Amino acid sequence: MTQVSETRWDCPADKPLEAAQAFLKQHQVRYLLAQFVDMHGSLKSKSVPVGCLADLVETGAGFAGGAILGFDMKPQDPEYLLRADLSTLTLMPWMPGYACIRGTGVVAEQAYEMDTRNLLAAQTARLARRGWRLMTGLEPEFYLVKRDANGAVVPFDSTDTLARPTYDYQGLTRNAAFLEGLCESLQTVGLEVYQIDHEDANGQFELNFKYDECLRSADHILFFRMAAKEIAHRLGGIVSFLPKLSATTTGNGMHVHASLVDQSNKNLFHDASDPSGMGLSKLAHQFIAGVIAHAPALCALLCPSVNSYKRLVTGTLEQPSWAPVFMAWGDNNRSAMVRIPYGRIEVRIGDSAMNPYLATAALIAAGLDGIDRELEPPPPHARNFYAMSDTELKALGIERLPENLKEALDALEADRFMAEALGERLMGSYLSLKRQEWQEYHRSVSEWEINRYLSFF
Repeated sequence: MTQVSETRWDCPADKPLEAAQAFLKQHQVRYLLAQFVDMHGSLKSKSVPVGCLADLVETGAGFAGGAILGFDMKPQDPEYLLRADLSTLTLMPWMPGYACIRGTGVVAEQAYEMDTRNLLAAQTARLARRGWRLMTGLEPEFYLVKRDANGAVVPFDSTDTLARPTYDYQGLTRNAAFLEGLCESLQTVGLEVYQIDHEDANGQFELNFKYDECLRSADHILFFRMAAKEIAHRLGGIVSFLPKLSATTTGNGMHVHASLVDQSNKNLFHDASDPSGMGLSKLAHQFIAGVIAHAPALCALLCPSVNSYKRLVTGTLEQPSWAPVFMAWGDNNRSAMVRIPYGRIEVRIGDSAMNPYLATAALIAAGLDGIDRELEPPPPHARNFYAMSDTELKALGIERLPENLKEALDALEADRFMAEALGERLMGSYLSLKRQEWQEYHRSVSEWEINRYLSFF
């Protein structure tokens, strides 16, 4: 049996269950959190005593599927069973004695079509049949805040008040207890953190860890969210992945860096002979074309909340929002929805509220459509779109992304390819859930309306 001596778990091919049991015993793990996500991407769990690991792998932990948002199940339906995948086993360093594990959601002995992790696994299988894998690096931005004595949400560090706090060193040093705790927790379980910075808004940060195969990257993001929230909570703070905290702050994006690789890990998006100097292959151009062709529908999946569209605004020339609202691409152009950091692509429209499994599955589907139809993307642009008028943008044939959740949902519903690629039932459930969110939003009365109209008429 493989001797396990590190806190990072590497699942062996030989006798994985016995090796996992030894690993858990070595690290004195008492409970496993069997985890999956609902349609929103919100983590759901059951606590399972460690001695039941074999049953968790072979039979699974049972859940009432009708209680899970977006799963489209009724009280009389069979249980949703989460069958653990031992390769996902991960210690929870901030909570000694606990580890988490993910896997395949099963209903009536079939992988459940409404489980978005299963959906991403199915899309990666499409790639595997061509000998490809999608590598992704996800860049989550988040707010570290607290509530003051009056209940208002304010930065966790009360001295974080600079008008332009981007890359401010004090933002790092005065939040070191949280940032170091988070970084060390991720590094302990094998995530390679390579940079942390204070972002454009007070209390806003970004932490980056190394790219991986896209299903593992999505798993890592869910682990990151859990770790960040729990470590902040223990310090009296709140970590929020809300896309837009206020009208005057920058939003929380989650950019997706992506490249296709073959069995030898060769980057199929890279071509050093690219005359544009961007280092892109024909395959990369076709993938980009598919993403842009389906951009309005993708917006509904990568920008999934009412609040998301408060982020997708152009800002001002003095303080751009940095959020891409234009269906365009270009070399290192951060005002476009697809940026090219040489030899790979960065899809910039997504925000930190997105379900990473659903979003990544949708990007694969759109990119493969571009490849299968041999689409050509529109011409790339290196211009600052924020500084251009509507007339100038129209002359270049550049359109805007949807301006609110309803517009994005309408685009998703009209895009029949996405329903066929991701599943009619799953897309129907997603649209129903999100249209309900839109209706609830419009039934609410905001502080802005009270302030503007209380004595207006």
